[in-house]
Amino acid sequence: MAKTDYIIEVRNVTKSFEDGKYALDNVSLQIKKGEFVTILGPSGCGKTTLLRCIAGFQTATEGDILLNGEDMTSLPPNERPVNTVFQKYALFPHLNVFENIAFGLKLKGVAQEEMEKRVKKALKMVSMSDYEYRDVDSLSGGQQQRVAIARAIVNQPEVLLLDEPLAALDLKMRKDMQLELKEMHKKLGITFIYVTHDQEEALTLSDRVVVMREGKIQQIGTPTDIYNEPVNCFVADFIGESNILSGTMIRDRKVSFCDKEFDCVDEGFGENKPVDVVIRPEDIYIWEVESQKTKDRPTDSKQSDLDPEDRVPKGKFTKWYGVVESCIFKGVHYEMTVKTEDGYEFMVQDYHEFVPGTQVGMLVRPEDIQIMKKEHYRYNYFEGEVLKNGKVRFLDAEWEVKEDQIAPFTVGEKVTVQVPFREVELLDYEDEGVLSGEVHYLLYKGNHYNLTIRTDEGYDLFVNTDDVWDHGDRVGIQIAPEVILLSKAEDNNTNE
Repeated sequence: MAKTDYIIEVRNVTKSFEDGKYALDNVSLQIKKGEFVTILGPSGCGKTTLLRCIAGFQTATEGDILLNGEDMTSLPPNERPVNTVFQKYALFPHLNVFENIAFGLKLKGVAQEEMEKRVKKALKMVSMSDYEYRDVDSLSGGQQQRVAIARAIVNQPEVLLLDEPLAALDLKMRKDMQLELKEMHKKLGITFIYVTHDQEEALTLSDRVVVMREGKIQQIGTPTDIYNEPVNCFVADFIGESNILSGTMIRDRKVSFCDKEFDCVDEGFGENKPVDVVIRPEDIYIWEVESQKTKDRPTDSKQSDLDPEDRVPKGKFTKWYGVVESCIFKGVHYEMTVKTEDGYEFMVQDYHEFVPGTQVGMLVRPEDIQIMKKEHYRYNYFEGEVLKNGKVRFLDAEWEVKEDQIAPFTVGEKVTVQVPFREVELLDYEDEGVLSGEVHYLLYKGNHYNLTIRTDEGYDLFVNTDDVWDHGDRVGIQIAPEVILLSKAEDNNTNE
């Protein structure tokens, strides 16, 4: 594809700081002319930094940024054919609406007649034609937002950058403005690059979504692709509600999870390979049964897709059973937590209410089971070094190890340290552990939590636990000598 097909190209851009931390880590992105692209992610993921690098307000440490094939990495903001709409609208309180919108045109020396024509056109575009001479402080939040957008588009930029522009608005106004932005994008025909942490907003507005985490792009795709085919647990968990479970790919089109085998449509994962399984709560069919192991007695549920006689999908599907633990009305559907007879919890969304205590059957169609490669499986692997005192140093700390593990190695020898996820002990008081850190990320896997603990030294430690922790909790970290396994450094196996 020719370069001119892309209006913006971000090539291997890294943004680092003096403390060694990265806001962007080797990010590459191509955006076509006229696209509406949303950069989505949690706070601190690097999305605003990426936008500011494109705008010219920050300079990349490494990499290049091109506009229409021309390098603009070192150009100042005023020389780039882009305009930015900020979360805080940055309107001038001493100027009225017209003067705020015309400010940039005055700096460029645009003639008065042309200026008035362009300002009026911009006001019409944002549905504020009668507000030219209003004081900006008298406007509502939504009206101020429209003025900020008008001030940006009046300069006729090739690219409009929007940094969480709707974050300060209430829910109804935000939804109204989403529709207006989408319509505005169609009318203007220019490229929109939009930053938000709101998943629904990203899915509603975008031609493509860029999901970021900790300075790296996790996935780029259409809203449908991102929602229905997440590439990893982070994307699946961040975009909408999900049931995420550990499973085993038995062979092509056959997967095992929750101690049962299910048909699926995925291929190419190998045989008997660990995978993660994603099932969206709206894709689970649910019906009431007389008991957990007796004949089904279905009630109304997803009737348009159900057999008119027994009201469950036709075909041979694996069924599993449980009891409804909670049921919350969400306006358009009920959201239920169902605990299975094997101790797994599922979130289920349905248009019909199943009160707590109801015994239910569940099934899911093969095409609604999404399979993902497992990023981390069972064991943490670290680089270590054998010490004189019979200990091993890893994670910048000294650890006791069983004698039969350390005996084959000499002092100073580099080793690979293997620690099972399940055997890392987390303590309520951080000073009671050999190390301390905080819960950096957590994911519920149906019957346990998978945590990422970031130590104070900056290492990541994966932990499987039944205990309930919250994001940001401070913890002590203890690893018993008998669970630490050592091998030669060159024998460092992957999580296969």
